[in-house]
Formats: sequence, structure tokens, C-alpha cells
Amino acid sequence: MKLHNYFRSSASFRVRIALELKGLSYDYVPVHIAKGEHKQPGYVAVSPSMLVPTLETDTGEQLGQSMAIIEWLDETHPNPPLLPPEPLARAQVRALAQLVACEIHPLNNLRVLKYLVHELKVGEDAKNAWYRHWVREGLLAFERELQRLPRGTYCDGDTPTLADCCLVPQIFNGQRFGADFAGLDRTMAVFDACMRHPAFIKAQPSSCPDHEA
Repeated sequence: MKLHNYFRSSASFRVRIALELKGLSYDYVPVHIAKGEHKQPGYVAVSPSMLVPTLETDTGEQLGQSMAIIEWLDETHPNPPLLPPEPLARAQVRALAQLVACEIHPLNNLRVLKYLVHELKVGEDAKNAWYRHWVREGLLAFERELQRLPRGTYCDGDTPTLADCCLVPQIFNGQRFGADFAGLDRTMAVFDACMRHPAFIKAQPSSCPDHEA
């Protein structure tokens, strides 16, 4: 498999975590979105949506959207599973994952921040305040949802799931922007546990071959 991705992209990071949790080998193909490489014809041929990540399967199919990629990985390589077996628990894990992927991340990805600066002429301080505000609001909601679930090492029990794959990259990027994590006790305890897990360590941006690009 080949993973076309950008080291700082939280969506890319999610997929790298899933691949590492499942012990799957892949070729790392860097796409530097900050330099516009996702808009070059070569990558547009791989991803018409011009988004990262894209996973090329062993048989040559090209899959986009991190959540769809991770669920495909879970269905085709079911061990270890990234979703619990019970329907209710599966829905709860998906809901946590979507709080990050659908509520926080879309407001703070690179193209939104660039639009704020270049088109709406928002200053750097205001842009960063925007980022920190929406990360904080989203993670407060995440914390409240976690508080309703039985406490475990990770978001759902003592095994990493799709929710952890989504949470960790968002915390990483929030740290870069100086987001406020005060009062997020359960959330940050999960993050700390994840960052003691070899799969999360290996998938983090500083471990990527293009992290200094």
C-alpha cells in the first residue's frame, strides 16, 4: 500500500495511527500541502478532490477521506479491531471520532486558515484565536461525552479505537497553536495513554520522513 499524506495533516495522522495499530506496512508518499503540492496535476490524478490523505491499495485502488480509509482498513484487516463489537459501543466510538473529524477539524484545517488570512484579511493573532476557540469548544464537548462513558485507558475501554485515532492528531495540532486544554481531564488522560503506545509514537509527525520539509 501507498499512503499519500502530509506529516502535519491531522487526517493523514489518523490513518498512519490506524496502519501502525494494525501492523501494516506501507510506502510513505509525501504531499506538502503548505507548498501546494496537492494541487499539482500528478496528485490531482491520484486525488481529484485534492485532499490528503489518499491510500493506494495493494491492487491499485485509490481511497480518499481518512474516516473511510480507516473503516476500510478495519474491514479488510480486522485484527486488532478499531471499533468495538457491540452496536451501541460502535456508535459511541463513531460519535467521538466524528466530534473531532466533523466538528473541530473542518473549522481549523489549512485551507480554512489560509482563506481567513488571504481572502478575509484576518491578522495572525485573530487567526490563531479562531483556531484556539474552536479547538477548545470542540474538546469541551468531547470531554463531556467521555464523562458519560465508563472510564478506561483509552476513549473506549483499554484498547485504542477509531476515536483515539482522531483525538490524538487534534491534540497535537492544538498544542502547536497554544490551545487551552485546562479542565479536559479525561481527554488528556487518554491522550497521555496513547502517547505511551508504540503505534501512536511511530505515527506522530516528528517520525515522518518529511517532517523537516
